Amino acid sequence: MKKIGIIAFITLVTLSSFVWPWPFGAKQKTETKIGLKIGDEAPELAFENPEGKTIKLSSLRGKIVLIDFWASWCGPCRRENPNVVKAYHKYSKAKFKNAKGFDIYNVSLDRNKASWKKAIEQDGLVWKNHVSDLLFWNSAAAKIYHVNSVPMNYLIDANGIIIGKNLRGDNLHIALDKLLK
Repeated sequence: MKKIGIIAFITLVTLSSFVWPWPFGAKQKTETKIGLKIGDEAPELAFENPEGKTIKLSSLRGKIVLIDFWASWCGPCRRENPNVVKAYHKYSKAKFKNAKGFDIYNVSLDRNKASWKKAIEQDGLVWKNHVSDLLFWNSAAAKIYHVNSVPMNYLIDANGIIIGKNLRGDNLHIALDKLLK
């Protein structure tokens, strides 16, 4: 009798953990994990721009977005900026397979607002999504994204899913070209 009870319990547990495929039962839901690996949903960011307006990363849903961590005092960042500007001009109006354009969400690790604004102007960073909490390496955004050096970036799709990391130079353009119609 005990043997039958154990078999019934195992069968019940097995059947209860199985989701019948549609149309015979409930549709399977796939939950996306929020994280920093490719395939994860990018964590939300919401920080102020130089004018004090809060811009959420999620406000850019529907577009391919480059989350770009940089600082005005960072030489390698400033040397990479012309490439980022070139990508913005080339892809911001491009037709993508599964997105309505391309945009950049610039996160500065500056602590001086005047230096940050000056670098945006000097480097021709013409997009609108510049944010910072002006806390240098104590930046909340840097902590969320485990940024320990700059430049650093994440490429996310129209649904906020990470599809690339640390794409610099031609690698950024190659990744974006693969997403075009």
